Amino acid sequence: MQLVFATHNRNKFLEVQKLMPSHIQLLSLNDIGCTEDIPETGKTLLANALLKADFVTKNYALPCFADDTGLLVDALNGEPGIYSARYAGEDKNAEHNMNKLLKNLKNCANRQARFVTVIALQLKHEHQIFEGRINGEITLQKFGQDGFGYDPIFRPAGYTQTFAELPLSEKNKIGHRGKAIQKLLNYLNSLQSNN
Repeated sequence: MQLVFATHNRNKFLEVQKLMPSHIQLLSLNDIGCTEDIPETGKTLLANALLKADFVTKNYALPCFADDTGLLVDALNGEPGIYSARYAGEDKNAEHNMNKLLKNLKNCANRQARFVTVIALQLKHEHQIFEGRINGEITLQKFGQDGFGYDPIFRPAGYTQTFAELPLSEKNKIGHRGKAIQKLLNYLNSLQSNN
């Protein structure tokens, strides 16, 4: 089965690809020749995920899933939220985003935060929605070299290391995206077993 993951983000694609069973051939937007940036004009994570999945299915006639992920920081009233990738500007620079967040939290004692991923699957003209979340906190500085996005400053609850310090296998097991992808895979497996 071919399934498009509506992303240009190579790190995110590789992270998700590691979770896919062998009978699913995962394709990125680049793999199907979609070079444009699909506009994320929704007001929620779900709306943005639906926009991306529907765009691919409409323009390329392929089954597709898309995700939108937000980092929600309690002390900043849920910022950066749906603007997580563009928090410091349209260039989507992870270093700039982290620096802005650390600066905005400079004198905050409450550093509680959570990652939320919403996945929209567009398959056979139907939508299925899956969500994953993880609680944690924003560190005072960056730790670790792995991961991407806000990983060096997000420490999941119950851990002493940030996402950027944890092995990818561990991050995929406990993380927001991994949890949402597992729900997606459970759904796809249930379709397979019913055929």
